[in-house]
Amino acid sequence: MTRCSVQHVRSYAVSDALAAHTTLRVGGPARRLVVAETEAELIGEVRRADAAGEPLLVLGGGSNVVIGDDGFDGTVVLIRTSGIRVEGAGCGWTGAEVEVAAGEVWDDFVDRAVDEQWSGVEALTGIPGLVGATPIQNVGAYGAEVAHVISRVRTWDRLNQRQQTFAAADCGFGYRWSRFKAEPQRWVVLAVTFQFALGDLSAPIAYAELARALGVELGERATARAVRDAVRQLRAGKGMVLAEADHDTWSAGSFFTNPVLGAEQAQLLPEGAPRHPSGDRVKTSAAWLIQHAGFDKGHGQGLATLSTKHTLALTNRGQARAEDVLALAREVRDGVEARFGITLVPEPVLVNCTL
Repeated sequence: MTRCSVQHVRSYAVSDALAAHTTLRVGGPARRLVVAETEAELIGEVRRADAAGEPLLVLGGGSNVVIGDDGFDGTVVLIRTSGIRVEGAGCGWTGAEVEVAAGEVWDDFVDRAVDEQWSGVEALTGIPGLVGATPIQNVGAYGAEVAHVISRVRTWDRLNQRQQTFAAADCGFGYRWSRFKAEPQRWVVLAVTFQFALGDLSAPIAYAELARALGVELGERATARAVRDAVRQLRAGKGMVLAEADHDTWSAGSFFTNPVLGAEQAQLLPEGAPRHPSGDRVKTSAAWLIQHAGFDKGHGQGLATLSTKHTLALTNRGQARAEDVLALAREVRDGVEARFGITLVPEPVLVNCTL
């Protein structure tokens, strides 16, 4: 592969290695790397690549991706758009509608929501990445999902070469799922509009660990600020809040999704395995399966290991390559399948690499 070329409209420090643009810190170079700081630049670069028939990777915060060691033989567009537009949040309003550019930092937006008393995203603090990625994955944690507060998503349709806006009901949201994830090569998220209730109280607490940390019962509320602070502390204790000096945070977050099983398969789970109803199916814990298949915290040798704080995170101990991480992922996946007959599914997007 030829060495990456970097283009940008304004002064912007970027590295020619994609590892520098992901939280896992792995990935080779792109043939061409572009920084899009405006929506027009983003759409223009996507249209240019599509017109040329060139492979295209649109990259946000790089927190949910594993890029192969050979990099990406095409154009990589780094989304760095900005802007937050607020409607209906003044005196006499009971809610706030807020449109946020895809390139805004998610956790900064959560902090602003707490400060502005926009209720509903406080339990989603500490999640790395940008706003535009949240509807794609239907980001969720501690009993909350962005689908609960998204009003609409504005996108660029690469197939029909036009903008298209989807109401939340048309986004196909499910557990770590959306229509945008189902067709990843078609939709580029430009902006997300959220609908918030106003007030200093959180949404009802729906996660037992968080309820215990707050000293409340499930279904009760606390102040949004208290929920935000408690979740950050819980996530930090699991190595899920980015910290340069802590290699437990050099990860793609939870590497495997929690399996959602049919009734017959759920009955085969051993006693003590978590069981959470999910419609007519049952969701269990990937972390529990990993640990009970014999993979403890810190499992692995050398450059990539499980986190020393949480079995669901695969971490780069400083010098790992993508293949080191993937080899560990295969070992864990195959071990869980051999022990429980359940095949774990990776949560990050795999780019130019396979599991």
